[in-house]
Amino acid sequence: MPDLDDAAAALRRGGVVAYPTESVYGLGCDPHNEAALSRLFVLKQRPQQQGVLLIAADFAQIERYIALDEVPTETLERVRATWPGPHTWILPRSPEVPAWIAGSHAGIALRVTAHGPAAALCRAFGGALVSTSANRHGEPPARTATEIRKVFGDGLDAIVDAPVGGLERPTTIRDAISGELVRH
Repeated sequence: MPDLDDAAAALRRGGVVAYPTESVYGLGCDPHNEAALSRLFVLKQRPQQQGVLLIAADFAQIERYIALDEVPTETLERVRATWPGPHTWILPRSPEVPAWIAGSHAGIALRVTAHGPAAALCRAFGGALVSTSANRHGEPPARTATEIRKVFGDGLDAIVDAPVGGLERPTTIRDAISGELVRH
């Protein structure tokens, strides 16, 4: 898929890309590139203190972001049993998590996606990606590449043009330690 190669190259250059997720298009960038994330927030017109989640193709891509010594074994097993899948979990964050990713939050929201195009992009990039809905703050998220182009024009560095998954709403977000449902 040529879009994937272009998008992965753009990510490595510090770009912001759009790609399909389980329910909507997401905007993403390299989580370790502060300038790219700042640009993403400007595109979305969203406050940076809100933080973003990371998606990955497999657990190995996000393990480094979790303070594993703070997660009970049974909790980690419960989380891992839902991945890959449409479940986003907030976990204690390790020192590997850049401050600009978590915003004002103590933890880090993570998902190992089962959506083929999103997982393929993570694999092509070689790691976890920032994932936030592709929309201007307060507007409904885009569900097609055509909608992405209408909202963001030439503001993005690449678009992975593939279908979104079958979910009607963005994935749930739950605190892995407390069990609290943060987004449903």
